[in-house]
Amino acid sequence: MNKIKLSVLGISYSQTQSGAYALVLSEVNGERRLPIIIGGFEAQAIVIKLENLNPPRPLTHDLFRNFSELMKADLKEVFIHKLEEGVFYSQLLIKKDGKEIVMDSRTSDAVALALRFNCPIYIDEEIMDKAGIVMKDTEYEDVERDEKQEGKIPKVTQAGLSELTLNELKLKLDEAIKAEDYEKAAFIKDEIDRREGEK
Repeated sequence: MNKIKLSVLGISYSQTQSGAYALVLSEVNGERRLPIIIGGFEAQAIVIKLENLNPPRPLTHDLFRNFSELMKADLKEVFIHKLEEGVFYSQLLIKKDGKEIVMDSRTSDAVALALRFNCPIYIDEEIMDKAGIVMKDTEYEDVERDEKQEGKIPKVTQAGLSELTLNELKLKLDEAIKAEDYEKAAFIKDEIDRREGEK
């Protein structure tokens, strides 16, 4: 069985399912992308790590990581091993006391954990051959931009962020994190990063 390494390209609002998001994984040494439909909670858990946000209280995936560290168990890799009726199935490879343990996981949870443990994500080559699509990065950016313009991403993206000063944005970011509105916090952080990158 051949494994292909994947990286997390990003998340966009799903055009096909209301209230759902598309997690897009990218082939590390290739052009194929793997879109996976996930729920809002799972999307939020992934976005928090992609945007390096620090919630005031640990969320479920952070709690799992903290618990694993206390138990001296380490997540070594995530493996997407099966595709059945449009559903991806994943396994977590955990190492504890010199032994390897394999646990089943939903793919969205597995990716959220992989980001927290900084471990690799792999997929079975046959699954990538079936479900992978070729989509250049610029096409992905175009889709994301079009969705924002059409208002398909929650209104927070159009909340007048461009009119706020950098200090005001940082205050809003702190408020959003304290209120545990991580989706809003991610958009504010994007605006802060964009401005700081222009300096």
